Amino acid sequence: MNSPVMALLARNLLKFGRDRMRLFMTLFMSGLFLFAFSFVTRGAGPLVGTPGGYLVSGVAVMTVFQTALNSSMSMLEDLSGGFLKEILVAPVPRWQVAAGQILSSMAISALQGAVVLAMGFFVGLRIDLLHGLLAFLVLLGMGASFGAIGLYLATVAKESANFQLLVVLVSLPLTFLSGAYIPAGMMPRFLLPVVWLNPLTWATASFRYVALGLEHASSSDLLRAGISFPVGGAVVGPLAGMGIVLALGGAFLLLSVERFSRADFSRIKIFKRHHR
Repeated sequence: MNSPVMALLARNLLKFGRDRMRLFMTLFMSGLFLFAFSFVTRGAGPLVGTPGGYLVSGVAVMTVFQTALNSSMSMLEDLSGGFLKEILVAPVPRWQVAAGQILSSMAISALQGAVVLAMGFFVGLRIDLLHGLLAFLVLLGMGASFGAIGLYLATVAKESANFQLLVVLVSLPLTFLSGAYIPAGMMPRFLLPVVWLNPLTWATASFRYVALGLEHASSSDLLRAGISFPVGGAVVGPLAGMGIVLALGGAFLLLSVERFSRADFSRIKIFKRHHR
């Protein structure tokens, strides 16, 4: 399929493959979190059941989340470098450009999440082929949703410095109130409403449900492990949680495409190369 969407996807994947430092830093930080928070989950005891797999799945989700958000930085770099501005003035619908950026974020973030999942075998994660494929599909869904959020933030910021600040302001509270590193059951009760409103909570719970093969676990076990949550007298399970994530991603997809289509990028400075 020869289209602007696939052309942008191929270019961004090639660009990412050449950026070895970016890949190294992502994996290094993921490994650092695995090491640091392994002590927390070990202390959680029966709350998490399998501490190694429980922690790895949380780090994989956070890797997808951070990578998908930061992947939109490449769009701002392409704008400041002049490459994307040449595409925007071409007779190409802007929604295709936005779709190409979101697909790039989805693919890159899901691949990095899969690498982190593979690293999990060294800390106790055990997953068969079927659950591995299902887990990768969940990573793709999360990558698309978070990529749409990242594109929306990029169209709001329009400059790389503002975008980095915005990503930090959004990602830090969501990350540590999602139950990815610290189980939700260990958090103070007054924070639980914030945990329930956090989309990362549902993404983490859904991925753990699939990656750890908990489809046969009882409702009480899922509640105790922080994979199902009692909200308003009802129990919201991981599958419903994944529906929440995808619905949010769909909403931000529409918002980001609409905003990207009418955004004015003419004020972004283009850095010209000086030739001898």
